[in-house]
Amino acid sequence: MESVTNSTEPIIYLGPFQGITDVFYRNLFRQYFGGIDKYYTPFFTGFVNFSAGRARISEIDPDLNDVETTVPQILSKDAEEIIHFAEQCKVLGYSEINWNLGCPYPRVANKKRGSGLLSHPDIIESIFSKMNGNLALGLGVKCRLGYLSVDEFENLLPVFNNFPLTELTVHARIGKQLYKGSVYESAFVHLIGKTKANLVYNGDVFSVKDYNHFNETFESVHYWMIGRGLLANPFLAMEMKGLCRLDDSQKKETVRKFMHELFQIRLKNANGNLSSLGRMKELWSYLVWSFDSPLTAWRLIRKARNLDEYESAVNEVFSTLGWKGFGFESDRSW
Repeated sequence: MESVTNSTEPIIYLGPFQGITDVFYRNLFRQYFGGIDKYYTPFFTGFVNFSAGRARISEIDPDLNDVETTVPQILSKDAEEIIHFAEQCKVLGYSEINWNLGCPYPRVANKKRGSGLLSHPDIIESIFSKMNGNLALGLGVKCRLGYLSVDEFENLLPVFNNFPLTELTVHARIGKQLYKGSVYESAFVHLIGKTKANLVYNGDVFSVKDYNHFNETFESVHYWMIGRGLLANPFLAMEMKGLCRLDDSQKKETVRKFMHELFQIRLKNANGNLSSLGRMKELWSYLVWSFDSPLTAWRLIRKARNLDEYESAVNEVFSTLGWKGFGFESDRSW
């Protein structure tokens, strides 16, 4: 295993993924793994009429979530919606929400939401202006370096600095990239020391080797949000902090138990609906990269058309393939 070279323990957040990092995933992750300091929910949207008293949705229900370490996220371009969401989250006991300005997918961005708003700093500034003094709790932002170009951040930075954000998480790509190509390391370096809020790095941390590289490049950054890297290797945060003492066979067995329990919980919650199978496959599309033959693992999993076939495929993966824990490879070919 690659050794960790930093002298300061990193503060690590589990990034949100729609359809994957739901409340069931997050709670089981706490039980089986470690190293995470904050968990972010997949984004909420269209909650102008949401009432915490009437609709204690499982994703933010305080009976199911640790409000001290869970941050509800909202995708919106409506200041009133964000204000209302913040009020309801405060009622539930939360102290912070996160505004998603990073979602890159065209169906979102083309509507000037998510990263699509980054080309319009005037709109973001107007939303901040309406929220200023009206938010019931703290607000963090998760964004990209821009939507069309990293040059867009030059106009975004003063807008972000003029609002009292709790933190600014930057995925070091532009929206148009989706998750393709390389991160813009030099553009992120340019931000260090220039943000009033705590700067959080996000993007392409798939292994301890990756973390060591970015940690040396971004010397004064101590906050890290990891998404795909943790979906592929759930031990990654522990490895980054030097907390993992399991060998590869023990890791594989731990992951096997985790995946089995997650599937059973999702099946129960969906009343046996096959939608649970699709959600598990989505998670597996990342997890396969920690096995010694990712393509073999994925061929077995993706062919499963019903619950029996899925369980048979999972058993074959865990019984015939080894755990390497390398993590996700961004340039996968399928």
